[in-house]
Amino acid sequence: MYEGCAEVLVEKQDKILIIKFNNPRKKNSLNQNAYSAIGRIFRQAANDETLTTIVVTGTGDYFSSGNDLSQSPDITDVDEHVTKTTKNLADMLSAVIDCPKIIIALVNGPSIGIGATLTGLCDIAWCTENAYFLTPFTQLGIVPEAASSYLFPHLLGRSKASEMLLCSEKMTASEAYHFGFVSKIFKSEELDSIAWPKIRQFSELPPESVRVSKQLLRINEVDSTYKAVRNECNELKKRFSSEEFMNAIIQFATRKRSSKL
Repeated sequence: MYEGCAEVLVEKQDKILIIKFNNPRKKNSLNQNAYSAIGRIFRQAANDETLTTIVVTGTGDYFSSGNDLSQSPDITDVDEHVTKTTKNLADMLSAVIDCPKIIIALVNGPSIGIGATLTGLCDIAWCTENAYFLTPFTQLGIVPEAASSYLFPHLLGRSKASEMLLCSEKMTASEAYHFGFVSKIFKSEELDSIAWPKIRQFSELPPESVRVSKQLLRINEVDSTYKAVRNECNELKKRFSSEEFMNAIIQFATRKRSSKL
Protein backbone atom coordinates (compact mmCIF):
# COMPACT_ATOMS: atom_id res chain seq x y z
CA MET A 1 0.00 0.00 0.00
CA TYR A 2 1.38 3.36 -1.04
CA GLU A 3 1.22 6.14 1.54
CA GLY A 4 1.39 9.83 0.72
CA CYS A 5 0.75 12.77 3.02
CA ALA A 6 -1.62 15.72 3.22
CA GLU A 7 0.28 17.57 0.49
CA VAL A 8 0.89 14.55 -1.77
CA LEU A 9 -1.85 12.16 -2.85
CA VAL A 10 -0.97 8.76 -4.29
CA GLU A 11 -3.22 6.33 -6.10
CA LYS A 12 -2.55 3.14 -8.04
CA GLN A 13 -4.71 2.41 -11.07
CA ASP A 14 -3.81 -0.97 -12.58
CA LYS A 15 -0.19 -0.55 -13.76
CA ILE A 16 -0.13 3.23 -13.26
CA LEU A 17 0.86 5.08 -10.08
CA ILE A 18 -0.48 8.64 -9.84
CA ILE A 19 1.39 11.09 -7.61
CA LYS A 20 -0.60 14.28 -7.22
CA PHE A 21 0.60 17.48 -5.55
CA ASN A 22 -2.26 18.45 -3.26
CA ASN A 23 -1.86 21.79 -1.57
CA PRO A 24 -4.20 24.00 -3.65
CA ARG A 25 -4.52 26.65 -0.93
CA LYS A 26 -0.79 27.33 -1.47
CA LYS A 27 -0.80 26.58 -5.21
CA ASN A 28 0.56 23.08 -4.59
CA SER A 29 3.77 24.25 -2.96
CA LEU A 30 5.85 21.47 -1.42
CA ASN A 31 7.10 21.30 2.15
CA GLN A 32 9.53 18.87 3.78
CA ASN A 33 6.77 16.35 4.47
CA ALA A 34 5.99 16.33 0.76
CA TYR A 35 9.64 15.79 -0.19
CA SER A 36 9.87 12.84 2.19
CA ALA A 37 6.64 11.34 0.88
CA ILE A 38 7.68 11.69 -2.77
CA GLY A 39 11.02 10.01 -2.11
CA ARG A 40 9.36 7.19 -0.19
CA ILE A 41 6.77 6.63 -2.93
CA PHE A 42 9.36 6.50 -5.72
CA ARG A 43 11.57 4.06 -3.80
CA GLN A 44 8.61 1.79 -3.19
CA ALA A 45 7.47 2.08 -6.81
CA ALA A 46 10.91 1.09 -8.08
CA ASN A 47 10.45 -2.37 -6.55
CA ASP A 48 6.80 -2.83 -7.52
CA GLU A 49 6.75 -5.43 -10.29
CA THR A 50 3.04 -4.79 -10.98
CA LEU A 51 3.78 -1.17 -11.87
CA THR A 52 5.08 0.17 -15.18
CA THR A 53 4.28 3.89 -15.22
CA ILE A 54 4.32 6.80 -12.79
CA VAL A 55 2.40 10.02 -13.49
CA VAL A 56 3.19 13.19 -11.55
CA THR A 57 0.55 15.92 -11.69
CA GLY A 58 -1.25 18.48 -9.52
CA THR A 59 -4.69 19.17 -8.15
CA GLY A 60 -6.56 22.30 -9.16
CA ASP A 61 -5.06 24.99 -11.39
CA TYR A 62 -1.37 24.58 -10.51
CA PHE A 63 1.16 21.84 -11.06
CA SER A 64 3.35 23.21 -8.27
CA SER A 65 4.43 26.65 -7.14
CA GLY A 66 7.67 25.23 -5.76
CA ASN A 67 9.09 25.15 -2.28
CA ASP A 68 6.76 26.29 0.50
CA LEU A 69 8.48 29.49 1.61
CA SER A 70 5.91 30.05 4.34
CA GLN A 71 7.29 27.15 6.36
CA SER A 72 8.47 28.50 9.69
CA PRO A 73 9.79 25.61 11.78
CA ASP A 74 11.11 26.25 15.26
CA ILE A 75 14.80 26.27 14.29
CA THR A 76 17.25 26.13 17.15
CA ASP A 77 20.25 25.12 15.02
CA VAL A 78 20.33 26.74 11.57
CA ASP A 79 23.22 24.62 10.29
CA GLU A 80 21.51 21.41 11.36
CA HIS A 81 18.22 22.49 9.75
CA VAL A 82 19.92 23.42 6.45
CA THR A 83 21.82 20.13 6.38
CA LYS A 84 18.63 18.16 7.04
CA THR A 85 16.70 20.11 4.40
CA THR A 86 19.28 19.61 1.65
CA LYS A 87 19.67 15.92 2.54
CA ASN A 88 15.90 15.49 2.32
CA LEU A 89 15.96 17.10 -1.13
CA ALA A 90 18.87 14.94 -2.30
CA ASP A 91 17.18 11.77 -1.03
CA MET A 92 14.00 12.59 -2.94
CA LEU A 93 15.92 13.37 -6.13
CA SER A 94 17.94 10.15 -5.96
CA ALA A 95 14.70 8.17 -5.67
CA VAL A 96 13.42 9.84 -8.85
CA ILE A 97 16.71 9.46 -10.74
CA ASP A 98 17.05 5.76 -9.86
CA CYS A 99 13.44 4.79 -10.60
CA PRO A 100 13.28 2.32 -13.54
CA LYS A 101 9.63 3.01 -14.40
CA ILE A 102 8.34 5.37 -17.10
CA ILE A 103 7.93 8.71 -15.31
CA ILE A 104 5.52 11.16 -16.92
CA ALA A 105 5.08 14.76 -15.80
CA LEU A 106 1.52 15.76 -16.65
CA VAL A 107 1.86 19.48 -16.03
CA ASN A 108 -1.68 20.77 -15.55
CA GLY A 109 -0.77 24.40 -14.83
CA PRO A 110 2.05 26.72 -13.75
CA SER A 111 5.21 24.86 -12.72
CA ILE A 112 7.59 26.86 -10.55
CA GLY A 113 10.85 26.03 -8.80
CA ILE A 114 11.01 22.37 -7.84
CA GLY A 115 7.92 21.78 -9.97
CA ALA A 116 9.82 22.87 -13.08
CA THR A 117 13.06 21.11 -12.19
CA LEU A 118 11.31 17.84 -11.32
CA THR A 119 9.65 18.02 -14.73
CA GLY A 120 13.13 18.07 -16.26
CA LEU A 121 13.97 14.82 -14.45
CA CYS A 122 10.97 12.96 -15.87
CA ASP A 123 11.17 10.72 -18.94
CA ILE A 124 8.19 12.36 -20.65
CA ALA A 125 6.72 15.81 -20.04
CA TRP A 126 3.34 16.98 -21.31
CA CYS A 127 1.60 20.20 -20.35
CA THR A 128 -1.60 22.14 -20.77
CA GLU A 129 -1.89 25.41 -22.69
CA ASN A 130 -2.08 27.43 -19.46
CA ALA A 131 1.13 25.96 -18.06
CA TYR A 132 4.39 27.85 -17.77
CA PHE A 133 7.78 27.07 -16.25
CA LEU A 134 9.65 29.39 -13.91
CA THR A 135 12.83 28.86 -11.89
CA PRO A 136 13.24 32.04 -9.80
CA PHE A 137 16.31 30.83 -7.92
CA THR A 138 18.42 33.96 -8.39
CA GLN A 139 15.45 36.11 -7.37
CA LEU A 140 15.47 34.18 -4.10
CA GLY A 141 19.22 34.47 -3.64
CA ILE A 142 19.78 30.73 -4.09
CA VAL A 143 21.00 28.45 -6.91
CA PRO A 144 19.56 25.83 -9.29
CA GLU A 145 18.35 22.52 -7.86
CA ALA A 146 17.33 19.02 -8.98
CA ALA A 147 20.22 18.78 -11.48
CA SER A 148 18.76 21.65 -13.52
CA SER A 149 22.24 23.21 -13.78
CA TYR A 150 23.13 20.20 -15.96
CA LEU A 151 19.80 19.12 -17.43
CA PHE A 152 18.41 22.49 -18.53
CA PRO A 153 21.38 23.38 -20.79
CA HIS A 154 21.27 19.77 -22.06
CA LEU A 155 17.53 19.96 -22.80
CA LEU A 156 17.05 23.62 -23.75
CA GLY A 157 20.44 24.82 -24.93
CA ARG A 158 22.71 27.21 -23.04
CA SER A 159 20.93 30.47 -23.94
CA LYS A 160 17.39 29.45 -22.91
CA ALA A 161 18.67 27.65 -19.82
CA SER A 162 20.58 30.77 -18.81
CA GLU A 163 17.49 32.93 -19.27
CA MET A 164 15.65 30.67 -16.85
CA LEU A 165 18.35 29.80 -14.30
CA LEU A 166 20.35 33.04 -14.27
CA CYS A 167 17.68 35.64 -15.09
CA SER A 168 14.56 33.93 -13.67
CA GLU A 169 12.73 34.28 -17.01
CA LYS A 170 9.40 32.49 -17.47
CA MET A 171 9.10 29.83 -20.21
CA THR A 172 5.63 29.53 -21.74
CA ALA A 173 4.00 26.27 -22.79
CA SER A 174 4.63 27.01 -26.46
CA GLU A 175 8.30 27.83 -25.74
CA ALA A 176 8.62 24.62 -23.72
CA TYR A 177 7.36 22.68 -26.72
CA HIS A 178 9.59 24.60 -29.13
CA PHE A 179 12.70 23.88 -27.04
CA GLY A 180 11.77 20.22 -26.50
CA PHE A 181 11.18 20.52 -22.75
CA VAL A 182 7.68 19.06 -23.27
CA SER A 183 6.62 16.85 -26.17
CA LYS A 184 2.88 17.57 -26.19
CA ILE A 185 0.56 20.44 -25.29
CA PHE A 186 -3.08 19.74 -24.45
CA LYS A 187 -6.12 21.80 -23.74
CA SER A 188 -7.18 21.18 -20.15
CA GLU A 189 -10.35 19.44 -21.29
CA GLU A 190 -8.26 17.04 -23.42
CA LEU A 191 -6.44 15.45 -20.50
CA ASP A 192 -9.15 12.88 -19.80
CA SER A 193 -10.04 12.23 -23.44
CA ILE A 194 -6.57 12.20 -25.04
CA ALA A 195 -3.69 12.25 -22.52
CA TRP A 196 -4.86 9.59 -20.07
CA PRO A 197 -5.84 7.01 -22.75
CA LYS A 198 -2.32 7.40 -24.19
CA ILE A 199 -0.79 6.94 -20.72
CA ARG A 200 -2.84 3.76 -20.19
CA GLN A 201 -1.56 2.54 -23.55
CA PHE A 202 2.05 3.18 -22.44
CA SER A 203 1.46 1.29 -19.20
CA GLU A 204 0.80 -1.94 -21.12
CA LEU A 205 4.25 -2.01 -22.74
CA PRO A 206 6.51 -4.99 -21.79
CA PRO A 207 8.03 -3.89 -18.46
CA GLU A 208 11.45 -5.52 -18.78
CA SER A 209 11.96 -4.07 -22.25
CA VAL A 210 11.00 -0.64 -20.92
CA ARG A 211 13.36 -0.98 -17.94
CA VAL A 212 16.38 -1.91 -20.06
CA SER A 213 15.57 0.69 -22.72
CA LYS A 214 15.32 3.44 -20.09
CA GLN A 215 18.64 2.34 -18.65
CA LEU A 216 20.25 2.63 -22.09
CA LEU A 217 18.71 6.05 -22.67
CA ARG A 218 20.00 7.40 -19.35
CA ILE A 219 23.30 5.51 -18.98
CA ASN A 220 25.45 8.37 -20.26
CA GLU A 221 23.82 11.08 -18.15
CA VAL A 222 23.24 9.46 -14.74
CA ASP A 223 26.71 10.27 -13.36
CA SER A 224 26.47 13.86 -14.59
CA THR A 225 22.99 14.19 -13.09
CA TYR A 226 24.18 12.98 -9.69
CA LYS A 227 27.25 15.22 -9.86
CA ALA A 228 24.99 18.21 -10.52
CA VAL A 229 22.73 17.31 -7.58
CA ARG A 230 25.74 17.06 -5.24
CA ASN A 231 27.22 20.36 -6.41
CA GLU A 232 23.86 22.14 -6.19
CA CYS A 233 23.11 20.83 -2.69
CA ASN A 234 26.56 21.93 -1.48
CA GLU A 235 25.91 25.45 -2.78
CA LEU A 236 22.33 25.48 -1.48
CA LYS A 237 23.65 24.84 2.03
CA LYS A 238 25.68 28.03 1.74
CA ARG A 239 22.94 30.08 0.09
CA PHE A 240 20.26 29.14 2.65
CA SER A 241 22.38 30.96 5.24
CA SER A 242 23.13 33.94 3.01
CA GLU A 243 21.93 37.50 3.50
CA GLU A 244 20.41 37.48 0.00
CA PHE A 245 18.19 34.51 0.79
CA MET A 246 17.19 35.90 4.18
CA ASN A 247 16.18 39.18 2.55
CA ALA A 248 14.16 37.31 -0.07
CA ILE A 249 12.29 35.42 2.66
CA ILE A 250 11.56 38.66 4.52
CA GLN A 251 10.23 40.24 1.32
CA PHE A 252 8.10 37.15 0.64
CA ALA A 253 6.61 37.27 4.15
CA THR A 254 5.96 41.02 3.80
CA ARG A 255 4.11 40.52 0.51
CA LYS A 256 2.04 37.75 2.05
CA ARG A 257 1.02 39.97 4.98
CA SER A 258 0.21 42.89 2.67
CA SER A 259 -1.98 40.72 0.47
CA LYS A 260 -4.10 39.77 3.48
CA LEU A 261 -4.76 43.36 4.52
